[in-house]
Amino acid sequence: MEFWLIQDNEKLRLPVPPPKYDIKKSLNNSTAIVEGLGEVSFIGKPKLAEIPPIESFFPNHSYPFCQYNPFPSPKECTDLIDKWMLSGKPIRYIVTGAINTECTIESFQYGTRDGTGDVYFSLELKEYKVISTKTTSVSTNTMSIMEVSTPQVIRPVEKVTPKTYTVKSGDTLWGIAKKELGDGSQYSYLATKNSIKNPNLIYPGQVLQL
Repeated sequence: MEFWLIQDNEKLRLPVPPPKYDIKKSLNNSTAIVEGLGEVSFIGKPKLAEIPPIESFFPNHSYPFCQYNPFPSPKECTDLIDKWMLSGKPIRYIVTGAINTECTIESFQYGTRDGTGDVYFSLELKEYKVISTKTTSVSTNTMSIMEVSTPQVIRPVEKVTPKTYTVKSGDTLWGIAKKELGDGSQYSYLATKNSIKNPNLIYPGQVLQL
């Protein structure tokens, strides 16, 4: 396998690739307690994929296990990644036959360990997603107007609700959120706003801020 880091027209192939690659993918799932059902799960949207630290070294000398030769010096390699990190733009991370994705550089740590001049490094990446904008054209009798809209942001439906709610016998935080906010999954919002450590423990007469 070959490990590549790319930004625009600049490319860096790791001379000494790591022994393995990893990628972590997960979802923003949540759970809630529903009266009569108990705990239920709500499947969320994907989180950004995380690339656990890529660890290897930039050789100062040629070794038999280097994938190619000649290769850039350790300083050239670290300077290039430092520049990319501060550029405000993502890089593309490629592991041939396995991974090809745009990423942000989350952290970059490097240094020497012995007198060889080799520079050991640890590079942590996270998936980058592009937010696209939509362009529409509006024609009138006198002019043509180009309008660029901002990215759509999906927000919970806002409802006019009382400022407080008094808990009644048999109430659950999920049920209150469903009734007063229109979305039972907002129970965690109520718990946070009212400093409730255990969402399952509410009592009649308790006044909740909505």
